[in-house]
Amino acid sequence: MSLSSNSPFYDALEARDPQAREQALMSALSTQVAHAQANASAYGEVLAGVDAQQVNSRSALAALPVTRKADVLARQQALRGTEAFGGYATVGWGSLLRRGPVRRVFQSPGPIYEPEGQASDYWRVARALYAAGLRAGDLVHNSFSYHLTPAGSMMEGGAHALGCSVFPGGVGNTELQLQAISDLRPQAYVGTPSFLKILMDKAAEQGSEAMRTVSKALLSGEAFPAALRDWLAERGVSAYQCYATADIGLIAYETMAREGLVLDEGVILEIVRPGSGEPVPEGEVGEVVVTTLNPDYPLIRFGTGDLSAVLPGACPSGRSNTRIKGWMGRADQSAKVRGMFVHASQVAQIVKQFPEVARARLLIEGEMAQDQMRLQVEVAAPIEGLADRLAQAVRDLTKLRAQIELLAPGSLPNDGRVVEDRRRID
Repeated sequence: MSLSSNSPFYDALEARDPQAREQALMSALSTQVAHAQANASAYGEVLAGVDAQQVNSRSALAALPVTRKADVLARQQALRGTEAFGGYATVGWGSLLRRGPVRRVFQSPGPIYEPEGQASDYWRVARALYAAGLRAGDLVHNSFSYHLTPAGSMMEGGAHALGCSVFPGGVGNTELQLQAISDLRPQAYVGTPSFLKILMDKAAEQGSEAMRTVSKALLSGEAFPAALRDWLAERGVSAYQCYATADIGLIAYETMAREGLVLDEGVILEIVRPGSGEPVPEGEVGEVVVTTLNPDYPLIRFGTGDLSAVLPGACPSGRSNTRIKGWMGRADQSAKVRGMFVHASQVAQIVKQFPEVARARLLIEGEMAQDQMRLQVEVAAPIEGLADRLAQAVRDLTKLRAQIELLAPGSLPNDGRVVEDRRRID
């Protein structure tokens, strides 16, 4: 239920008791798993034999396989001409209507195709726009792309749900977009941080006051450093960021507290060790894995490939949902060593064989053509023969030799890196 425009929250869900939220999410999870098994052929195979009623806890969720973008792409390619979404969606067109027709089909690099269903604010972005200060009656200048990828539609759907009007600026055409801003005097901008700065710099260069009416912005698609946030604030623009993907929609959004990003109410998020599906302790950097409650595209444990970490404590804004630190890099780590690829997933497999190992990092060192691998592992206490067994495990799995370095717990940096390439290339 939406609240009044004077409320600090978009709806009552944002201030729920955390235990009530968790119970609601876990109940919805069980229903979503059953729905995906029955109506999305890919999950009918991936989750075959899983009792959906028992998937009602974080631990049960963590036991399910992670779905990765490469999996979706492979199935889409295999089923091209028959199932455009690879069997991961429950909506379609023609003979694949199932629950109903899609409103739009988008294409992301790969190419991977994503559905947009009929629901209002399908991507759930209104919540992030509201937190950024946008309200009914605002005119929003939307500088996200309106073709192929869904970013423009994501923002427009959220703005319409708030009662805003939208100018579909799209990307590029800086001069024309500035002219429209000067003529229409929008209150808000949505787009990338870099393009907003380009518009403001161009207006200043021309001696134009075109941007003077833009006082609020929701930014995404790029890193949004504090220095740029402050630069915009000095020029009268209060800008916030959100984290969204073409597969999931909104995942998390910034609030006036400026302390991390608060999770959207329609997703279940896990932070897992890169290369595995194993959740990490709170505060440790790992890969963002998301389960969406969207019935049209019921992605279960979708690996985004992005790194982040859970922020402990509650948001000072009063929102009670979990917070994450925001985008911290990419989790899909690999390196080529002596003609052989080594992946983060292989490091995870090695660690899984040794319960005494808490964390590990594989370093690739030396100069090109003289590669050396060093596996650093955290162990509580030295164990006789452990280094030799680890070295053999590395060789068995990767066909390469590695030195083993045993470290005390807490020695490795908390940055989510599992494979680090330190080789000199000059």
